[in-house]
Amino acid sequence: MSRTTNAAPPAPPAPFWPAPTDSDADRAGRYQRQRAIPRELWPLLALLLLLLFNYFFTPGFFQTEVREGRLYGILIDVADRAAPIMLLAIGMTLVIATGGVDLSVGAVMAISGAIAAHLVAEREQPLWLALLAALGVSLLAGVWNGTLVAYLRVQPIVATLILMVSGRGIAQIVGAREGQIIEIPPADHPGFAMIGNGSFLGLPFTLTLVAVAFIVVALLTRKTAAGLFIEAVGNNRVASRFAGINERLVTVTVYALTGLCAGVAGLIAASDINASDANNAGLNLELDAILAVVLGGTALTGGRFYLLGAMIGALIIQTMTTTILTRNVPVELTLVVKAIVVVVVCLLQAPAFRDAILRPLRRGRMQISGGGA
Repeated sequence: MSRTTNAAPPAPPAPFWPAPTDSDADRAGRYQRQRAIPRELWPLLALLLLLLFNYFFTPGFFQTEVREGRLYGILIDVADRAAPIMLLAIGMTLVIATGGVDLSVGAVMAISGAIAAHLVAEREQPLWLALLAALGVSLLAGVWNGTLVAYLRVQPIVATLILMVSGRGIAQIVGAREGQIIEIPPADHPGFAMIGNGSFLGLPFTLTLVAVAFIVVALLTRKTAAGLFIEAVGNNRVASRFAGINERLVTVTVYALTGLCAGVAGLIAASDINASDANNAGLNLELDAILAVVLGGTALTGGRFYLLGAMIGALIIQTMTTTILTRNVPVELTLVVKAIVVVVVCLLQAPAFRDAILRPLRRGRMQISGGGA
């Protein structure tokens, strides 16, 4: 006679992967919420705070008037002065997205303005030919940088540093006459003066150039596979090559586009002062362009990029500069103030910092809701 037992069935084997804990679930939820927040939100908030500060403490900052069919005012001047930085930031965003950097954009600006001034004022060539030559040389300068990086495997910071140093010397040779800068009288060359001083639809013509460049690049990178190729190269250059992406062609293309954007910015700088100033044109603007890209949310390590964020970053830089000038802040404190604002914006973009700041608020909210229950 068999004897029955009431022993419990054996426990199922432990799963290979441990079950997620509450903390794991919380972290996953926070990650999803962070992904849902656009990266452009934080620089936009910083820009709004700067504008709000000027609204209360800078008289006339938002006042605009129409003269001869064009808007004038401090706010319009901020956007106008930010145009060269925004153009540089468009190209710099793509270069940084591939994991590189371009330190030569300021020198390329000087070369572009010098060539245009030389052909228009010295050689008395047609304006279209001068513009075509200036932009063509700027494009070739970008191709040179891209070739050094993509084919000769020179580090981007070294490859572009070569042109940064030599390019300004080339601009000084081309754009100087007996040691003096070449002047371009606006009365004799109204077409060239239109680039940096004209208006279109009541706004500075420089903003039209920025809008066209931004729309073209945004359509190319977001409506075609070009943007995915750029991000793939920035994430993993070797893996993208095995995936069938011509990473060398992508690298040369983004550097060439950056050179072209710098060429347009150089034409704006030369037209703005009606002269070719090879010594000061684009000086240190490469740093502002890199800073605008970082403020916009694009990581220097490459990968995903944010064009709109770079535009907002450029506006932040110029708004800070204008605010400092209008508030009569001592010159020696200018860089300190800008550095503080930049650090705050970068910290707000860091998920770990935001999580550390918001964690006490979440705990207090949970305790209140639990006590009420």
